[in-house]
Amino acid sequence: MAKKKIEPLVGEELLKKVKELENLSKDEKAKQCGYYTVTKNGIERVNMMKFLNALIDAEGIQLDGTTAANGRGGRSASYRISVQQNGNLLIGAAYTKQMNLKQGDEFVISLGKKHIRLRQVDADATEEAQVEAAD
Repeated sequence: MAKKKIEPLVGEELLKKVKELENLSKDEKAKQCGYYTVTKNGIERVNMMKFLNALIDAEGIQLDGTTAANGRGGRSASYRISVQQNGNLLIGAAYTKQMNLKQGDEFVISLGKKHIRLRQVDADATEEAQVEAAD
C-alpha cells in the first residue's frame, strides 16, 4: 500500500516536528515534514531547498532583504558608511531600528587610532548620575 503524502508543515508546527525528529537525518526530517515528491516510478525525492527555506521562514530569519511586515521599504543596513561631504558620519535608521533605539538615547564616543566606538549610556545610570549631581 502506498504511503499517503502529507501536506508540508510550516511555522511553529514545522519547528516542533523537527525538534521531535532530532535523531534523524536531514533527508528523513524533510520527508517526515512533507517535503518530498513521488516520481512516476514511485521513488520519493526530497525537496531539501523547500524544507530549508521553510525552516528559515519559521525561524523568522530574513536573508533576502525583503521589507518588514509593515510594508515600508527603504535601504537595508550594509554595515558600511562613508564620511559625508560636510565631515559627518551618518549611521542611519536601519541600524537604530535593529537596536530598538529611541529618540533621546545617548552614547559615549571613544576614539582610537583607526576606529570610533559608540557605547550606549544606560538610561538608569544617567538618571542616577543626574540625581546625585543635584544633591
